[in-house]
Amino acid sequence: MLAAKDHTFISGSKNSSLAEYKIKMADKIRILWADDEIDMLKPQLFFLEKKGYEVITVTNGHDALDILDEDNAIDVVFLDESMPGLSGLDTLARIKNDSKVPVVMITKNEAENIMEQAIGSKIDDYLIKPVNPNQILLTLKKLIDNKRLISEKTAIDYQQEFRTISMDINSNPDYEAWVTIYKKLISWEIKLDESNNPQMYEILDMQKREANKEFSKYIINNYQNWIKKETGPVTSNNLLRKYALSHINESTPTVLLLLDNLRYDQWKTLEPIISEVYKVESEDYFYSILPTATQYSRNAIFSGMMPRDIEKSYPDWWLNDNEEGGKNLKEEDLMKSFIKRALRKDIKSDYIKVTNVNSARNLQDNITNVLTNDFTAIVYNFIDMLSHSRTELDVIKELAPDEKAYRSVTRSWFLNSPLWGALQKLAEKDINLIITTDHGTIRVKQPSKVVGDRETTTNLRYKVGRNLQYDRKDVLEIRDPHEVGLPKPNVSSSFIFAKEDLYFLYPNNYNYYNNYYYDTFQHGGISMEEMICPIISLKPR
Repeated sequence: MLAAKDHTFISGSKNSSLAEYKIKMADKIRILWADDEIDMLKPQLFFLEKKGYEVITVTNGHDALDILDEDNAIDVVFLDESMPGLSGLDTLARIKNDSKVPVVMITKNEAENIMEQAIGSKIDDYLIKPVNPNQILLTLKKLIDNKRLISEKTAIDYQQEFRTISMDINSNPDYEAWVTIYKKLISWEIKLDESNNPQMYEILDMQKREANKEFSKYIINNYQNWIKKETGPVTSNNLLRKYALSHINESTPTVLLLLDNLRYDQWKTLEPIISEVYKVESEDYFYSILPTATQYSRNAIFSGMMPRDIEKSYPDWWLNDNEEGGKNLKEEDLMKSFIKRALRKDIKSDYIKVTNVNSARNLQDNITNVLTNDFTAIVYNFIDMLSHSRTELDVIKELAPDEKAYRSVTRSWFLNSPLWGALQKLAEKDINLIITTDHGTIRVKQPSKVVGDRETTTNLRYKVGRNLQYDRKDVLEIRDPHEVGLPKPNVSSSFIFAKEDLYFLYPNNYNYYNNYYYDTFQHGGISMEEMICPIISLKPR
């Protein structure tokens, strides 16, 4: 196969250090061909070699499996169906059990039972003997070259939009435009996941970091006005009023599913699964309040109030960071109080929190009970636990080493979770389903030193305390928390929020904690990933 042409990538961003980028394709496709009559295939093998393919030949299934065990650079396997000993079908089953390499079955006939077994074992294509060289070439184009062409086209398309996105980032966007920029970046991130182009992915990562740098500046310049003058986007405290209460009616139950820590990219990963049984009626967004942490954002969501107002109106229902006890234990009370205030009438509502396997299974078994309510809120805590477990457990770090894998783990969990089983049951009923979150997370890369007293909180993306010492260029500082709707644990308390992908560390044992928390998913600070949150309205198909 001829190598693809190089495509020059010129950066249009004033803040980017990129000058030129080239996409290079591998020189040869490597084919493993297993056939006990391999000597009779010399014309086909010669044809493939002339076309630039590299062909490795074996005469039985056992040798084919040995080659695949030793060589992970095989691009496609041609497998004779009627080999003696380990048959082609048995070899196929073993290959598919251990590998994702495409397999082309070569058979002397199209016997129905043979083809059914081959298709059931996830055959990728088949050819009938005698094999025509042009048929081989067509199969290779379909299985291998097509993937490369798609990957190359994706990279070229992103190249073309790179300049546009960079211009958008540096054009002083408002909060709506920032949502558009973020969604574009996530869209390309997912497309590049599928094309498996690490060089382009690295460039996209750089552009995301540039975007978060400018986004942090935007939040620092505008956030306080949003809260004081209520002139900004929908925020956590306005979420239920804007998107949920309008769905409540006497004829159709409304279910709000809040997945703790669900980012927009994770929603886009789950969307194709959920769309099998639900129709997306609208996909919108809200901005999580600061800190982008459960204690603040989720209490604000269910109360319809900013944290300072919760503390003022319900002092027994609010605990500050420095106080002992669970910080989200009164969400049900806050929600029911808010619904009564907002609707000025009593409705039948329920609040369900899922924090472990038993409560998840109980939800699946009893999910139809929500049909007796006008409004049900379900808080599902898996994704938050996943992000924290990734920090603490090496095995989770290996399973989710980067953004792509983090999305993949989220998808695998959901497909096999009691939650998906529960949603499938509900899809058989007439309901309004709303899916949202309280905040997202960002993978942190840059440490920033902070000094505080014993009362200072331990959070990595925000701090609240007295006499904090920090690098001002790294943070949004709020000297009077009341100005942004936050409580004051003490008279002189102030808040700081980490920008971009920074994380706060104390000077004590600095190197140890730097290594421990580097490249972990954290929340509480300022980034597109943490603050721009999805809210989706769905109906059963």
